[in-house]
Amino acid sequence: MDEKNNANEQINTSSGVGNFIHAIIDKDLKDNVYGNRVHTRFPPEPNGYLHIGHAKSICLNFGIAAKYKGLCNLRFDDTNPVKEDTEYIESIKRDVKWLGFDWEDRLFYASDYFEQLYEFAVKLIKKGKAYVCDLSAEEIRQYRGTLTEPGKESPYRNRSVEENLDLFRRMRAGEFPDGSRVLRAKIDMSSPNINMRDPVLYRIAHVPHHRTGDKWCIYPMYDYAHPISDALENITHSICTLEFEDHRPLYEWVLRELEFPTPPKQIEFARLELTNTVMSKRKLRKLVEEKYVDGWDDPRMPTISGLRRRGYTPESIRDFCERIGVAKRISKVDVALLEHCLREDLKLKEPRMMAVLRPLKVVITNYPEGQVEYLEVENNQENPEMGKRLVPFSREIYIERDDFMENPPKKFFRLSPGKEVRLKNAYYIKCEEVVKDEKTGEIIELHCTYDPETKSGTGFSGRKVKGTLHWVSAAHAVKATVRLYDHLFLEEDQLEGADYIEWEGMYLNKNSLEVLESYVEPALAEAKPESRFQFLRHGYFCTDISSTPDNLVFNRIVSLKSSYKPE
Repeated sequence: MDEKNNANEQINTSSGVGNFIHAIIDKDLKDNVYGNRVHTRFPPEPNGYLHIGHAKSICLNFGIAAKYKGLCNLRFDDTNPVKEDTEYIESIKRDVKWLGFDWEDRLFYASDYFEQLYEFAVKLIKKGKAYVCDLSAEEIRQYRGTLTEPGKESPYRNRSVEENLDLFRRMRAGEFPDGSRVLRAKIDMSSPNINMRDPVLYRIAHVPHHRTGDKWCIYPMYDYAHPISDALENITHSICTLEFEDHRPLYEWVLRELEFPTPPKQIEFARLELTNTVMSKRKLRKLVEEKYVDGWDDPRMPTISGLRRRGYTPESIRDFCERIGVAKRISKVDVALLEHCLREDLKLKEPRMMAVLRPLKVVITNYPEGQVEYLEVENNQENPEMGKRLVPFSREIYIERDDFMENPPKKFFRLSPGKEVRLKNAYYIKCEEVVKDEKTGEIIELHCTYDPETKSGTGFSGRKVKGTLHWVSAAHAVKATVRLYDHLFLEEDQLEGADYIEWEGMYLNKNSLEVLESYVEPALAEAKPESRFQFLRHGYFCTDISSTPDNLVFNRIVSLKSSYKPE
C-alpha cells in the first residue's frame, strides 16, 4: 500500500459514525446545498503547540473529509503576530503528519488573504457596515454593555463613508499609533448577543509578521478573518468547538454582508475536557515559561509532541478520539480511557523485556562461578509470532528491592528469608542470608541458593511456589535512567495526602516525575529513540529522544494496571 493510501486508511479509522455533524452533512448532501462536495479545514492559531484537545478536532475534520471522500485543508489563522512564531507552525505540521493525516497541497495561511481581507473591509465601509472608532480598548468595553444591559453607540459610529475610508487607508499607511483606532462592524449595540455589538474587525499593531514582515501594521481580528478564509477556500462545513456558538451570528453576518454565494456552515461541537489535564494554550505556555516543565514536549504535557515523547502512538490517540465521539454537551472524559486505548494498542505489538528499576543484588551461592547460561524467552507471550530471544543468566543477578521483605506480612508471596520463589524463565531460588550495611543497617545483598532441577522449560512439575520475579544478570545488565511519570495535575478528590502546589486555580503534582538509576537486560542496549517496550510488571516504556547507547533513557508511558471501567 502506498504512503498516500495508507494515510487515508488511517484517517478512515477516525471518521466516527452516526454523530450529529454527519446528520447535518447528510442532509446538506441530500438537499444539494453544496453540490456533491464536503470540504473541511483544521485551522489552528500558531501561538503554541497542539494538545490532545486539538487531536480530537484534527481527527474530526480530516475524518469527515475521508468519510465523504471530500477534502480537508490545513490553515494557520496567523492574524496575531504578537503571539505567533514559526516554531509553532512547524510543530503543528509535524503533529498533524504524525497523527496520520495529509493535507496534500492544501496548506494555507490567513495571511495569504491579507490584501483581500483589507478590500473586503473597504467594501463593508462603503456599504455603511463598518466604521473607524477612536475609543480606547477600555472605553469600547465600557460602551459594550453587559449581558443584562444594552451597549451604547460610539460617538464615532456615524462618521461618513468618505471619512472612514480615509482613516482606514491612513491606518494601513501607519499614520496612527497602536491602540489609537480600530475598525468596527456596524451592527447592533442593543443586540442580546454581545458579539454583535459592533465588534472590532481590525486593530493597529506595528509588529512584524512571520510571513509578511513589515508590510502590514493593521491586522484583522479572528472573527472577521476566519469566515472569509473559509469562504475563499470553498469550505462547506466549518467545524469548531462550542465556545464559538455565540460567534456564529457574526460569522454569518460577515459572509452575508460580503455577499458570498452559498457560504460555509459553522457547526459547533463540545471540546474535549480530560481529567488531570489542562486544555489551555495560555496555561500550557505559562508552564513552559515558568519552568514547571522541561519544554512543550515534556512527557508530562498534554501536547501532542509531549504525548509522542512520552511514547503514545498515533493509533492509540485516534482510537481514543473515535471512542469519545462527538457531542453537543460538554462532559469530562476520564484520562484512564486514553491510557486504556494505549494499552490496547501496545499489548500485542511490543516486546516484553526485563528491567529492574530499583535494584537489589542477589548472589546465588551454589551456582558455578563464571558460568553463563542463555535462556530462551518469548518476546510477547500473547503474540507468539513475535518469536523468542536469549537472555543471559549468571551467578549474580539483580531483582527489584520491593520484591524482598525481611519481615513480610502473611500474604507476601515474593522473596523473604527461608522462602522460595521462581525467577522468570529461569530457576527457583531460596533466600538463605541477608547482608546489611554495618553502619546504616540497609540491606545491600541477598545470598540465595538455586535448585538446578527447576529450570524453566524442562517440564519440572514438583513443588509449587506462588511468587515469580523478573531479574537481570548483573554481569550483563545495562545501566539506564528510567523516568516514572505521574499526572502533572491533580483533581480535588486526589489531594488528600498528596504533595502539591496551587497554581492558576489548579493543583500541580510535585511528584509528577521520579528519576531512577536502573538496570535493563542487554537486549535493550541498542534501543533506538521512540522504541516501545513492556517492562515486565512495571508497564509500557519508550526510549526517550535523548537516549544514546552510552546513556540509555526510558520514559514510562503508562503502568500495566488500568483504572478504566468500560461502560
